[in-house]
Amino acid sequence: MKLVAIVGTNAELSYNRFLLHWMRKHFAGVAEIEVLEIAGLPAFNEDLVTSEQDDVLAFARKIEGADGVIISCPEYDHSIPAALKSVLEWLSYQLNSLKDKPVLIVGGSYGPLGSARAQLHLRQILASPEIQANVLPGKEFLLGNVQQAIDSAGELTDLSSIADLEECFAEFVRYAQALQRGWLQA
Repeated sequence: MKLVAIVGTNAELSYNRFLLHWMRKHFAGVAEIEVLEIAGLPAFNEDLVTSEQDDVLAFARKIEGADGVIISCPEYDHSIPAALKSVLEWLSYQLNSLKDKPVLIVGGSYGPLGSARAQLHLRQILASPEIQANVLPGKEFLLGNVQQAIDSAGELTDLSSIADLEECFAEFVRYAQALQRGWLQA
């Protein structure tokens, strides 16, 4: 299975980036995961000609060529980062790159709730008529107190969190495969 994983922030230091790179290594026997950065993408502006945005188009092609998408979303002021919202606007405006695409949302934050509020907002955005992604229902991975759960080498070390993520990821793989085979209605 080929997946792309979107780092949901443009910050240089990101525990959500660490989480995705850890997942890439940890789940290498199950899926090939390419981590995509949003930091270099331009802010969405519908006055810009989409077909002239080479970086945006390359990003969209990677998503379109993947079997599924993982989005690691931090929480900024109880919502998703503006940079991630901008990318989602590019992907829905004239491109429709996430339409019917299986999506797994994960995320960590400094507080005890992980990125719960941001993940809720992200689910709402991904379900919008303009995007229509297939977000894994009934499962979420919320990594609270991320500074204690991920060590200085970027490794997820909390055993309970690892078990939760393994269960969530296995469910996502089954979900994505079922969608591909037409066993589930999108």
